[in-house]
Amino acid sequence: MKNFRLGWLAAAAAAAVLAACGGGGDGDQTPRVKYGKLVSFGDSLSDVGSYKVGVVAQLGGGKYNINGATGLNWTELLAAQAGVAAPCAAQTGLNSVAQLGGAVPVVNHTGCYGYAQGGARVTNPIGPANAALLALGDTSAALGQLTVPIVTQIANHLTASGGSFAADDLVTVMAGGNDIFMNLAAVQGGATPDMAVAAMATAAGELAGYVKTEILAKGAKHVVVVNLPDVSTTPYGISLGAQTQGLILAMVNAFNTRLSTDLAGQDVVYVDAYTVGQDQTQHPDQYGLTNVTTPACNLATMTLPTSLTCNASTLITGQTIDTHYEYADSVHPTPYGYKLLAQLVTDNLLKKGWL
Repeated sequence: MKNFRLGWLAAAAAAAVLAACGGGGDGDQTPRVKYGKLVSFGDSLSDVGSYKVGVVAQLGGGKYNINGATGLNWTELLAAQAGVAAPCAAQTGLNSVAQLGGAVPVVNHTGCYGYAQGGARVTNPIGPANAALLALGDTSAALGQLTVPIVTQIANHLTASGGSFAADDLVTVMAGGNDIFMNLAAVQGGATPDMAVAAMATAAGELAGYVKTEILAKGAKHVVVVNLPDVSTTPYGISLGAQTQGLILAMVNAFNTRLSTDLAGQDVVYVDAYTVGQDQTQHPDQYGLTNVTTPACNLATMTLPTSLTCNASTLITGQTIDTHYEYADSVHPTPYGYKLLAQLVTDNLLKKGWL
């Protein structure tokens, strides 16, 4: 299996070089697709700076990563590969409490198509760190993330673009993680595990429906849907113990099974980040990973203990922004982790003939 994994990485890298030179497709017969722009919908894993304002900017942060010149997420890397402009945040702002500098007005940015926001769920507008959760005693809500859900992100783009997607748009969709966190909190508040698992399947069905009726049916020709990675094996999942890990895994599987089933037969590139991510956890050295259980950011010393404000000055001893740790914090990748995801997506696009 070692040769297979190393071969996958080598093949992805070689194919990327080929595409950059204008080739692609079987036998190099399919010309490279010419894209006009990248349009991304999702959560923190795709967020390119929705909260790079106020206290977050003051702390040298802005993305759920190790922030810095080379701290790119997978959508930024994909945009470079597709030959389009780097994505910028379609909306910025924060609803922070006074102790964190107060609210920063919401601004919509014309010409920016990175709609993904940290904390965003599929349909429910209240996600992690949303100010509305302060009333429930959730202190993380002091940050006041906007958490605009994917359904609204798509609607906002359609409003801004005259009701349709351009034929040369490259559209990415990745969500579900925050539905995991919120449904897990619901269980801790009295909901049953079965209810949480069912809720995840429902969220996946909603997401698939939005892809079909609000993206594909509105003119998008090149759509990438990335499934939910295995949250149970993240540092966050590990910290909760075996029983809760089992519940998280059941929730992830319910989401991915429904998403895959409901998108079957659709002309999309469906990327299985779940399976490859599990293999990375089980065989980290095969992917050049040196640690898959410990955050590279020194969260205990940070004002806001999240990768959103992590940078080169807040890393644990011995690590740099180029670390080969998998995780920056308890759930978000390092730049190297994002690079692995971008390579996986690129490989799938090349196989489809879309790069």
